[in-house]
Amino acid sequence: MSLADFFRPGRCGVSFELFPPKTSAGEAALYRTVEDLAALRPDFFTCTYGAGGSTRDKTLEIVTRVKERFGLPVASHLTCVGSTVAQLREYLREAHEQGVDYIVALRGDPPQGETKFQAVEGGLRYANELVSLIRAEFQQFGIAVAGYPEVHQEAPSADHDLANLKRKVDAGADVVVTQLFYKNDDFFRFVARCREAGITAPIVPGILPVTNLAQIQRITALCKAILPDEFIADLGQQDDADWQHQVGVDFATRQVAELLERGVPGVHFYVLNKSAATAAVLRNVGLR
Repeated sequence: MSLADFFRPGRCGVSFELFPPKTSAGEAALYRTVEDLAALRPDFFTCTYGAGGSTRDKTLEIVTRVKERFGLPVASHLTCVGSTVAQLREYLREAHEQGVDYIVALRGDPPQGETKFQAVEGGLRYANELVSLIRAEFQQFGIAVAGYPEVHQEAPSADHDLANLKRKVDAGADVVVTQLFYKNDDFFRFVARCREAGITAPIVPGILPVTNLAQIQRITALCKAILPDEFIADLGQQDDADWQHQVGVDFATRQVAELLERGVPGVHFYVLNKSAATAAVLRNVGLR
């Protein structure tokens, strides 16, 4: 099935995002999580790609193993950071040989310790250039790109950010998957602006169910997503793991339920290599 087909009218696609663990214990735990998540019948899994290709081999190993073991389509993230066009082509060839179905094409964040993205000599500067490369030379891949309901933190304006997204879609992206957000109104406004700008590709909300207040505050500080004050207050009522997990699941359940009621074409879950919170949300909304 093509990537866009998962999000066609009358259907609600579900996907889960993994990241490569840094330890053997984390890797063993990851595959236990994937087994639990696969039982929820997602349409596909994605796996992130470390800065500068630092997890290249592990990313391919994970998606290949997930596909072989569970028979589900898989997507590899790919960024422009630290790679020449020749190296990007090499990765794409290897991904195709290993059975990867889709690519999540990203410019990528600056490496740790740097504040500004800088293309390497012979590399690409923007995600739309990566999309163009894939579409021209590796047509077998479906392509997803990122959208930002609260505006990319490096964009000088919302209009500039939207123009960047349109370039990615016009270059050949099939689907837009958003960064995590916690105010649905931001997502709905974003979708409306995309449609007004002529972006017709499916726009899939990216959801990260919260299970720990300190953790989500670190994550949102990095990507500049806004946590509602009342949500922070609810999470902080008790310094208890079970309490914060339940508050987070309840919030995500309400968030996803409203998104489904408003007709989103699917939901992409940032699962952080865990399954319990996402499974609970899907069960609560009756999606799986």
